Amino acid sequence: MEDKAKTTKKAPTEKVEIVTKKAPTEKVEAVTKKIERTVTGKVTSNKMDKTITVLVVRKVKHPLYGKYINQSNKFHAHDEKNEINEGDIVQITEHKPISKSKSWVLTKVVSKGQQG
Repeated sequence: MEDKAKTTKKAPTEKVEIVTKKAPTEKVEAVTKKIERTVTGKVTSNKMDKTITVLVVRKVKHPLYGKYINQSNKFHAHDEKNEINEGDIVQITEHKPISKSKSWVLTKVVSKGQQG
C-alpha cells in the first residue's frame, strides 16, 4: 500500500489593517422607566390600622384542558386615611415595602360597596 502524504493548503496571507476608534467621551444618561404594577380587587378586610386586605381574582386558561380557572391572590395595601370599607372595589399599586407583608399602596377607589 502506498502512504499518502498529508498536504495542507495555505491560505493566501492578506494584510488587514485594524482601525480602532475611541468612543465619544460624552456622558449618556440612560433613561429607565420603572414598570408599575397596578391591580384591581375587592376589599375583604379593613380591621387593621391603615391597612386593607385586597382579593385580586384573575382568570387563567388551563394549559391542557382549556378551561378557564379563577385564581386569586390576597395583598395587604396601605390605606393612609382609613376610609375604605369591606366590599369596595379598589385599585392598588406596587410600592416599596412598608412592613413585613405590606408592599402595596391604595391608588383609587373604583366603586363603593353596598352598606347595609
